[in-house]
Amino acid sequence: GATSAPAACATASQFACRSGECVHLGWRCDGDRDCKDKSDEADCPLGTCRGDEFQCGDGTCVLAIKHCNQEQDCPDGSDEAGCLQDIDECKDPDACSQICVNYKGYFKCECYPGYEMDLLTKNCKAAAGKSPSLIFTNRHEVRRIDLVKRNYSRLIPMLKNVVALDVEVATNRIYWCDLSYRKIYSAYMDKASDPKEQEVLIDEQLHSPEGLAVDWVHKHIYWTDSGNKTISVATVDGGRRRTLFSRNLSEPRAIAVDPLRGFMYWSDWGDQAKIEKSGLNGVDRQTLVSDNIEWPNGITLDLLSQRLYWVDSKLHQLSSIDFSGGNRKTLISSTDFLSHPFGIAVFEDKVFWTDLENEAIFSANRLNGLEISILAENLNNPHDIVIFHELKQPRAPDACELSVQPNGGCEYLCLPAPQISSHSPKYTCACPDTMWLGPDMKRCYRAPQSTSTTTLASTMTRTVPATTRAPGTTVHRSTYQNHSTETPSLTAAVPSSVSVPRAPSISPSTLSPATSNHSQHYANEDSKMGSTVTAAVIGIIVPIVVIALLCMSGYLIWRNWKRKNTKSMNFDNPVYRKTTEEEDEDELHIGRTAQIGHVYPAAISSFDRPLWAEPCLGETREPEDPAPALKELFVLPGEPRSQLHQLPKNPLSELPVVKSKRVALSLEDDGLP
Repeated sequence: GATSAPAACATASQFACRSGECVHLGWRCDGDRDCKDKSDEADCPLGTCRGDEFQCGDGTCVLAIKHCNQEQDCPDGSDEAGCLQDIDECKDPDACSQICVNYKGYFKCECYPGYEMDLLTKNCKAAAGKSPSLIFTNRHEVRRIDLVKRNYSRLIPMLKNVVALDVEVATNRIYWCDLSYRKIYSAYMDKASDPKEQEVLIDEQLHSPEGLAVDWVHKHIYWTDSGNKTISVATVDGGRRRTLFSRNLSEPRAIAVDPLRGFMYWSDWGDQAKIEKSGLNGVDRQTLVSDNIEWPNGITLDLLSQRLYWVDSKLHQLSSIDFSGGNRKTLISSTDFLSHPFGIAVFEDKVFWTDLENEAIFSANRLNGLEISILAENLNNPHDIVIFHELKQPRAPDACELSVQPNGGCEYLCLPAPQISSHSPKYTCACPDTMWLGPDMKRCYRAPQSTSTTTLASTMTRTVPATTRAPGTTVHRSTYQNHSTETPSLTAAVPSSVSVPRAPSISPSTLSPATSNHSQHYANEDSKMGSTVTAAVIGIIVPIVVIALLCMSGYLIWRNWKRKNTKSMNFDNPVYRKTTEEEDEDELHIGRTAQIGHVYPAAISSFDRPLWAEPCLGETREPEDPAPALKELFVLPGEPRSQLHQLPKNPLSELPVVKSKRVALSLEDDGLP
């Protein structure tokens, strides 16, 4: 019988085989037999395309990479026939739990090393190992919750008022701030319950330490102080410290560090609330969030997805941004679950936060804010919260130890620099607040004082802190001028009245052997210059004081002579009479002491009742006698002086009158204890 014609295919981009099936039109005459009857290769033109080429429907050849590139390269457009329009699903940061790989027509989720994919939720979970723990402050103690086994235990009891904490997983240590004692402590996790094992790291120049973060790579601790309005850094043993920021801080609170990239982040809930970022060495400060933010309390970092999460206790929101401040997203907005949130932490696909008003700990999905649940409740002022797991603190090389010299060659502190580009320095050196970096940017020196600087500093009643930035580092000093940025040098003068947090001083005599000769020479120069400055100051101040005393004595002698040789006359006024006798009235002191303060006029006397000062400190005082009636005599014009007349009686004179007194208000009575 006759062969039936092949059935038509569903789309024009397909080729109908004679055997009845349909194949891609591009497979026609491509050298491969795709139809069962091989009809896709029948009646083909003599020429065929190479293996790296695509053969168009009309037989022409184009490069294979131009197939489905969203551009028509074949004359008949067959290179784009049947292609699907690709959408990059990975542009959505929440498409995958961790890693998103885009393919043509689909995408795939993967996990970082140490995590594995959950087949049910498709989220990345920590691989087999130690269970992650949730550690939080409960005002008078620190508690711990195992997130897998759900074990609930007390880690550190009998504390005063702990508000901030952080951990160092590799060494199994915990760090915390006590707001009442104004100290920063540290202890091993398994011995932290014993007060004898609790080590005091920082106990000086602390006012209100409310935020704490540990750099587990470079072995530093960072903290905020809302009372001193500063952000500082110290070694994990507290031996060496430095103030990084002391300007433009209102109410700094939470702080978080990213030692892998060399940045730190902190929140400020002052009048101009914001979230800021800078390098771990205090350079490259910038604001990430300043709009639609009121009371940002806790902040936390997701180092894998490179996002920052924070809670706002006034807006009742939980939000996130990327590390550059973009792609802002509000995950949760609720007055029920976010009544007064304070601390926040993130791990795997969950975000955890504490709430002071609800006295509980909540958790939710960190990608979409759903699946909100209560982890712990009936707490007592839960504040800070952290996750204890090795994956939260990935290992990385210490830039300061990669140098040939220990501590990067720095004499005092070696601080990691922010890694902005491939040309960024790995670290910079820093000195105590009272010292300066030398020309080599590694050694620390005490700046000499000049005469003019010393004189100005001695007359100032208040110094204003200023930040001085050197290439690759930040140092602070106090000066009588406004804030300025300049390069420090060995000849820069610093007032002697600088008030800074005390750190272990490094005098030239305690430098390393390699620098002893240079340091000794500098010490001698300092000694000579100090003697010269002292002599100059004495030579200027002493004559000025002597001249001032002589002038004062001469003025007092002249005033006394003038007072004795000046004659005065008093004229009686028939209506009102005032003499110098009133100046001799006693003064009434109000206050805790009888010291003379500001002279303050008494109240105007009334005509209907006597006026007297209220008794002070149990003293009894009788009201004064009313003044006698006025009785003035006068002589009429044209009559002899012997004929005197008396004024008519004034009805007001019958009313009691109290003589005016001066009241001296003591300076000590200022309302302060």
